[in-house]
Amino acid sequence: MPLVRVDRIPHHIAIIMDGNGRWAGRLGQPRTYGHRAGSEAVRRAVRACRKLGVSALSLYAFSEQNWHRPPEEVRALMDLFREFLISERQEILRTSIRVKTIGRVERLPPDVGQVLEALVAETRDLRGMTLQLAVSYGGREEIADTAKRLAQHAAAGRIDPACVDEAFFASELPSVGAGPVDLLIRTGGEQRISNFLLWGAAYAELYFSDTLWPDFAEEHLYAAIQAFQRRDRRFGRVASDDVHTGDPGDGARVHA
Repeated sequence: MPLVRVDRIPHHIAIIMDGNGRWAGRLGQPRTYGHRAGSEAVRRAVRACRKLGVSALSLYAFSEQNWHRPPEEVRALMDLFREFLISERQEILRTSIRVKTIGRVERLPPDVGQVLEALVAETRDLRGMTLQLAVSYGGREEIADTAKRLAQHAAAGRIDPACVDEAFFASELPSVGAGPVDLLIRTGGEQRISNFLLWGAAYAELYFSDTLWPDFAEEHLYAAIQAFQRRDRRFGRVASDDVHTGDPGDGARVHA
């Protein structure tokens, strides 16, 4: 079972949850069967991250491009998302998890959007962990939408264009509110980030797992964190005694 240092847990973990359809196909089941199994993996990941003391967990729940999937699959995904929000509400409140959303959530069906909006409002002041749900989300779209909004403000005289530097722009990006991504995990064997958190993941450590999302369990999360803790994160600098060299050292460890 993987060992991880409790003093070097990534603050912000982001996960691209890939493989539901292939998992179902291997069992001779429809893709919706895989999505339902994938929702159980979401529950496991949220609980494991909360137990480890992760500050923020971002999940790529539904991309802007996913709207192009067959209507029956989209509806099934929306129903599962609504079911998850309702069924997990009590545990989310009990464990002090703050739910926030990024993406063009106005595109969600009203019955889903209303439940999501209510849970976001209800957990707004909770501070145990931030669960950031990327819904109808795309990294390029987020950057473009933010640039458009700032251009409109500048045209209306509400901001001085000269003030728009990297720090200012970042402060306006909704996803950056959860902090920069430390560890980005993708399941399912593919090795790309698929338009997810392009700004916040600029210096993220990338971890690609062959495990299909419905099979992703606590030990797989621990393995990803263990790999993260062995990385040398220099952020463009030269390695020095002040930068972790990849030696896990003698810090406290915990088993999955």
